[in-house]
Amino acid sequence: MNAAIAFYDDSLNPAVRGFLHSPDAPGGDGLILTHGAGSNCNSPLLVALSEAFAEHGFSVLRCDLPFRQQKQSGPPFPGMAERDRAGLRNAVAVLRKKTAGKIFLGGHSYGGRQATMLCAAEPELVSGLLLLSYPLHPPRKPEQLRTQHLPNLRNPSLFVQGTRDPFGSVEEMTEALRLVPAKTELMIVEGAGHDLGFKGKARAAELPGTILGKFQAMFG
Repeated sequence: MNAAIAFYDDSLNPAVRGFLHSPDAPGGDGLILTHGAGSNCNSPLLVALSEAFAEHGFSVLRCDLPFRQQKQSGPPFPGMAERDRAGLRNAVAVLRKKTAGKIFLGGHSYGGRQATMLCAAEPELVSGLLLLSYPLHPPRKPEQLRTQHLPNLRNPSLFVQGTRDPFGSVEEMTEALRLVPAKTELMIVEGAGHDLGFKGKARAAELPGTILGKFQAMFG
């Protein structure tokens, strides 16, 4: 498999910055992956998933959201989530120029939430979503549900959730997904927290392949 290549395109605003994984045998489909509020596109989970998908023919762009392009650490800027969604929209436009097939959008935690909000407003943008540790509510605040847009989400979506995720239990996620009118699947990772087992440099070796298999079964 070809190594990931640093990628930067400032022809759009916000710019698109990250790494492009180009497969040896392209299958024609593309996947965009982005990170959570406290991370960046080099998180071990995103790297491992990008490698797994690229090995099976996907062109994968893992990218830094606009807030992370502006500062190396710290949470997203309050009130600027719309700009982060614009960054995801631009990433789709960039990857679409490089692939002839379907485009899928994915993200971990905050990145995944912004992807769902973007697609709830623009359902024709991508063919489906891959959502890792969706932040259903803040830890210990189950009453603050982030579900207002879910009834408008019409893109088929694969949700991956750990059984020890403080941002949403399996039961809470199951209930929330009933709000989504599109096809959804919930893949459960036993014993995993919000990081899905990718903590620091530790890697859950089998997880990327399992996620890929579930994704291919769903989107075929």
